[in-house]
Amino acid sequence: MGNDKTNMIIAVVLSLAVLLGWNYFVSAPQVERQRQEQAAKQAQAAKDGPAASPREGGPASPLPGTLPGAPNGSPALAASRAEALARSPRVRIDTPALAGSVALKGGRIDDVLLKNYHETVDNSSPRIELLSPTGSANPYYAEFGWVGQNAGQLPGGDTLWTAEGDALTPEKPLVLTWDNGAGLTFRRTISVDDKFMFTIADTVENKGANAVSLLPYGLVSRWGKPHTQGYYVLHEGMIGVLGDKGLQEYTYDKLGKENPLGTPGTRGLSWTGVTGGFLGITDKYWAATAIPDQKTPYTGSFTERDEGATKVYQASSLGEAKQLAPGATVSSEQRLFAGAKEVGAIDGYEKSLSIKRFDLLIDWGWFYFITKPMFKALDFFYRLFGNFGVSILIVTLLLKLLFLPIANRSYVSMAKMKAVQPEMTAIRERYADDKVKQQQAMMELYKKEKINPVAGCWPVLVQIPVFFSLYKVLFVTIEMRHAPFFGWIRDLAAPDPTSLFNLFGLLPYTPPDFLHLGIWPLIMGVTMFVQMKMNPAPPDPVQAQVFTFMPIIFTFMLGSFPAGLVIYWAWNNTLSVIQQYVIMRRNGVKVELWDNLRSTFSRAPKAAKS
Repeated sequence: MGNDKTNMIIAVVLSLAVLLGWNYFVSAPQVERQRQEQAAKQAQAAKDGPAASPREGGPASPLPGTLPGAPNGSPALAASRAEALARSPRVRIDTPALAGSVALKGGRIDDVLLKNYHETVDNSSPRIELLSPTGSANPYYAEFGWVGQNAGQLPGGDTLWTAEGDALTPEKPLVLTWDNGAGLTFRRTISVDDKFMFTIADTVENKGANAVSLLPYGLVSRWGKPHTQGYYVLHEGMIGVLGDKGLQEYTYDKLGKENPLGTPGTRGLSWTGVTGGFLGITDKYWAATAIPDQKTPYTGSFTERDEGATKVYQASSLGEAKQLAPGATVSSEQRLFAGAKEVGAIDGYEKSLSIKRFDLLIDWGWFYFITKPMFKALDFFYRLFGNFGVSILIVTLLLKLLFLPIANRSYVSMAKMKAVQPEMTAIRERYADDKVKQQQAMMELYKKEKINPVAGCWPVLVQIPVFFSLYKVLFVTIEMRHAPFFGWIRDLAAPDPTSLFNLFGLLPYTPPDFLHLGIWPLIMGVTMFVQMKMNPAPPDPVQAQVFTFMPIIFTFMLGSFPAGLVIYWAWNNTLSVIQQYVIMRRNGVKVELWDNLRSTFSRAPKAAKS
């Protein structure tokens, strides 16, 4: 028996050594190497400048992948974002949520900053820059317009529009006009709400003698692959809902492996004849999406093309041809979402603007039916108490009450097992050399006492989907970003910033990530340890040792998890201990928590004495 325990301890220690060693020597260096490679690429891009500027006019043929954005020269990189902005006359954007400007050269929306979001929890840190113009280090913009045949020159990236007004606000739309000198007069009205939605209404009047055919397009274009977090539970890259084709998600790397599409050097996918939905590019918390008319069929595409050393990613929609007779006018209305993926705003747009499945812009995942209601519950209590941490505690308590019948049956069965421990010990001693008879006798005992030996697993199994959905909510919803709790927890979506290995900040030392073990993970580990000591010890001594070391392993595992998730787990364990204590006392079973603790920390285990 002593050898089994010694071997088990050695196995657990070696497992921890492998786990920590892998993180230190393999995982952490790999993450750091990827970060350095990404930084080197960005630095090289900043040094070399964009390989090409967007095409200045419409393409000759409106095929998927040939919308504006093709190369036409190589402008020098601006010294700064401000210099890049200064290359075009602009009309400022000023809303409660957004700042920035619209470029009169090209009529693009290419300068958007989020007023209410900063790079860190410090409100004095820089605001989030979402869209940036060509000539900057990382161009990212939205463009709308027309393509067609025999229509003369069409407005493009080099077109200088005339503005009526000096600002775009929720109360004051921006009107742009341009005449191509060949009989076509273009008028664009851009309006914006108090959140993140732009509406682009284009009209074309034909004053010429010939009929023309025009197709409306909208696109979001991003130059260079951005830094991505690379977690399997989070999608970053191309995203869209394309009519009956449903949700389409392609990472940057996956898109580059697709077949050639459209112009040479372009790869991607195209969906024709779809109605409703949206197309765009999403980050973890932000997104820019082009939203075509929801009642008119269009062709949607995701493309990647090479511009020298730079890859350009584009999501675009191309509407059906509109015939424009002499003296007639055609129009098109499209929208652009450019901002933070706030749940309330996204759901509101889906409902008020009838945008098909716009809520899927937020990556709720496979367990959508659990994850989104979880957020709704958390948000409800947040609006009452003003603290998402408190909301997590309340929702956890309510979930405990909801699953109380299942937990009660489980704990009652466990209490019965505790009551028959002496008989189980006698059976093990009686059939010590015959494992088959030992198991048969155990099953007879379970049947006689009406005990389900696996009933103790139900609370854990029920907790798994709840745990995952809460993890998803904490990880993907912007409402949790920089949401404080109390004390040192200033961001529930980030790990506990304290660490045991620098005495919680007392020592001037920053431990490596794999040794990051904060106060809340330690609290969680203690509650998990206490909870396990409330349960009957497994009949197998080896299993008993495994359960003893599980809290230590989970403490290290959860050290890098979001603090909100660790707080949930610690609080859930605490409630489970209280619930189990009450049930055991109600069933007349002695709560041997202190006896189990003394046995665990005793230098002379009972097994050794025997």
